[in-house]
Amino acid sequence: MIKFDRHALIFGLYLLVLVAVAQYIADHFKFPLWPAYMCMIFFFVDHADPKKAPHIVVGGIAGIAGILLFAPVIGFLAPYIGAEASKIALILALVYAIVALNPSLPIIFNSYAFMFLTVSGLALGTPEANPYKWMVVAGLGGAVLIAGVMAIGKIVGPAPTHAVAD
Repeated sequence: MIKFDRHALIFGLYLLVLVAVAQYIADHFKFPLWPAYMCMIFFFVDHADPKKAPHIVVGGIAGIAGILLFAPVIGFLAPYIGAEASKIALILALVYAIVALNPSLPIIFNSYAFMFLTVSGLALGTPEANPYKWMVVAGLGGAVLIAGVMAIGKIVGPAPTHAVAD
């Protein structure tokens, strides 16, 4: 038997409004909204912990910024080691930086940065690819969607706790 959670249904309705408004605005200004959506999704994955929001947004911007290194670095290294080896060297350097620098600068070098770097690499193959625009959308749009989710949480209130039945 399917059970409906009243709190989740109400939260979901407010979330639909937030997403619809965000999508309408993004479409009007021709901004791709996927970076902002990724920020919102990661916020949900992290149990809507407000302390994680800066890490998500800044890490997202850093990950997208990492994609900007590919053309100049590969262009510089390719005559010496070849294009494929240059690409692999940069990927290894970026992955290493994310892991090695995470303890020192976790707001920038984190798993969010790695995921945004990965998705940005795929998105480069799309028409109208624009990493600079993606960074703006991740920063502003991501922050707005996360703030919207937090506002919805305040409006709807905390989810009721349910006793676990055996």
